[in-house]
Amino acid sequence: MSFQVTTAQDFDFNEMVYSPSQTTFRLFAPSTAKGVKVRIYKDGVGGKPLQTVAMKPDGQDLWKTVVKGDLRGRFYTFDMGRGECPGVFAKAVGVNGQRGAILQEYQSDCGWDLKRPVIKSPADLVVYELHHRDFSVNRKDAQHPGKFLALTEPWAIDHLKDLGINAVHLLPSYDYGSVDETRLGQPQYNWGYDPVNYNVPEGSYSTDPYDPACRIREFKQMVEALHKAGIAVILDVVYNHTYDIEHSNFQRTYPDYYYRKTSDGAYSNGSGCGNETASEQPMMRRFMIESVKYWVREYHIDGFRFDLMGVHDIETMNQIRKALDEIDPTIFIYGEGWSAGACALPNEQLGMKANIPLMPGIAAFSDDIRDALRGPFSDDTKCGWLGGSYDNKETESLKAGIAAMIAHPQIDYSKVNYSKKPYALEPTQMMAYVSCHDDMCLVDRLKASVFAKENYSLSSQKEELIRLDLLAQTAVFTSQGVPFMLSGEELLRDKKGVHNSFESPDSINQLDWENKLRYPQVFQYYKKLIQLRRQHPAFRLGNSDLVRKHLEFLEAPESVVAYRLKNYAGRDSWRNIIVVLNSSKQEQTVSVPNGHYTVVCANGVIEVGVSGLGTVNGSAVNVAPQSALIIHD
Repeated sequence: MSFQVTTAQDFDFNEMVYSPSQTTFRLFAPSTAKGVKVRIYKDGVGGKPLQTVAMKPDGQDLWKTVVKGDLRGRFYTFDMGRGECPGVFAKAVGVNGQRGAILQEYQSDCGWDLKRPVIKSPADLVVYELHHRDFSVNRKDAQHPGKFLALTEPWAIDHLKDLGINAVHLLPSYDYGSVDETRLGQPQYNWGYDPVNYNVPEGSYSTDPYDPACRIREFKQMVEALHKAGIAVILDVVYNHTYDIEHSNFQRTYPDYYYRKTSDGAYSNGSGCGNETASEQPMMRRFMIESVKYWVREYHIDGFRFDLMGVHDIETMNQIRKALDEIDPTIFIYGEGWSAGACALPNEQLGMKANIPLMPGIAAFSDDIRDALRGPFSDDTKCGWLGGSYDNKETESLKAGIAAMIAHPQIDYSKVNYSKKPYALEPTQMMAYVSCHDDMCLVDRLKASVFAKENYSLSSQKEELIRLDLLAQTAVFTSQGVPFMLSGEELLRDKKGVHNSFESPDSINQLDWENKLRYPQVFQYYKKLIQLRRQHPAFRLGNSDLVRKHLEFLEAPESVVAYRLKNYAGRDSWRNIIVVLNSSKQEQTVSVPNGHYTVVCANGVIEVGVSGLGTVNGSAVNVAPQSALIIHD
């Protein structure tokens, strides 16, 4: 179906504008619709409408009505004949998001500090991905477990600051459909990748989902607390699909406009969730742009992670980047550079990883470094470089990830596992990671691959697992990309082997905070590793020419990847930094430029102080099994 919409740039996404004397309602719906109405309710759920008011055409595919009187505290729905809904751009809703809420601005204002954390370059970010419930529901001293407010509490802020991260990536925090906010006393869990109201915080994470202002106020309090701690807030956004089609606000206001279809008329399913949105449609594109701008201006969000960015068209992503640049060019954008299935648009038009060169200022996750380290996404039992797979594909992919997937004279992209050419123009366009909420977390993947077929005692398995865990994260955090970690990895997190825990219970997903006491060496290593990166600009050069100038890979045995950051890279205080990563079960010897070096990381211990862990001299170094060695002169 072809839509001739000329009003995209003119439409006012303030679908509800309140004043004490009247409230104005606007709707984007077909001009051919019959009997378009607004209904006013006393409560957010149940009861009959207090008023039903007809809307009148206000231009092509635009409808408007003005309701006299003071409607503050009431609720509203639009109805163009396919079922009632709050509209596509509701900013406040009642319980379960079924009705829009009529609020005055000050009702949801927390009087917060407007200052953002100062992050000059994405290269300076250390991103920590968390799910609200996972992070806090099992914490004994949490006053608001599973809620936005948990991230305002001293224990949470202290942990994040002590770890040293400076950006929190929040899993979907808008109003989503799979948790019933009227039954929060019953066990329910979901990651939240099932959008309903894109521009309203999720009610189940608030202390009162029936109060529309509560979720807004508490979300803002959370952002303010993180900002005061110097921590940026990145929002996971899922514009690529809706919870379903029939009941979505998109479909109920303008049928079939917001969704792509295949040539045979079926709904396209590039999201793998039954539908995919049509970002190339003028009003869908404008919706996405206005939505991210709203989150920035109203909630002071510092960045966005686009779920299945490969479903969105390139032009829309570039227009989003441009719109955010006009507000604050330091706002960071990254996403998954793939889709979950074939899209109705060809790949060359979509925000795929291979098309990142066409999207300056936007980054993509590197499955190349992820799978080089841990093994292929398609087979949990196969190990990667960490488990002893040393063919050219694994080693070259790890080197490409360390260089942040840019063109580098020492990397042969014909041997890289997925990307057969560089996909990043700048190192800040690559997200370096080995584990995230999706797929097995790192500990579970190591158990399923490295340890699955061998007869280990529990104690020896745990020792080796910790060594490999720390080695993997050393590769991630010393890469030139933007490092990203899953919350709880610093606590040796596992999810009991569950591959896709999107609706698993708390017993699977919750962090085990006792592990901070059981394995203190793990937390300390992560902390010192992050400290090393943040103190030394050589690890975050942020410019491809500087990376090519200063990053030099060294000759090494097949189980080892070694490189040098040379000649005061990034004006670092250390002249030459050598990183040696050894996944072998045996000690390895590596040739290095002859010199006198201070050791800052060896055999699972890091010390970034002046004296480090000691010194080594000469033109060769020994690296302990399954560990990293970092030295400098």
